[in-house]
Amino acid sequence: MPDKTIICKDCHKEFTFTEGEQAFYREKGFQNDPLRCPECRRARKHERHSGSKDFRK
Repeated sequence: MPDKTIICKDCHKEFTFTEGEQAFYREKGFQNDPLRCPECRRARKHERHSGSKDFRK
């Protein structure tokens, strides 16, 4: 499979979904290509993990 160029759903920048990443996704059973670039995925993951665990307020 050749590399794919995808537009990020959040920042609208192009990113490359490499052949190796595609193989990893297939191996894990993921059926859809990523919608977000690596930076936006990282930011989204950090946002989910940092804000929701502080119940001491």
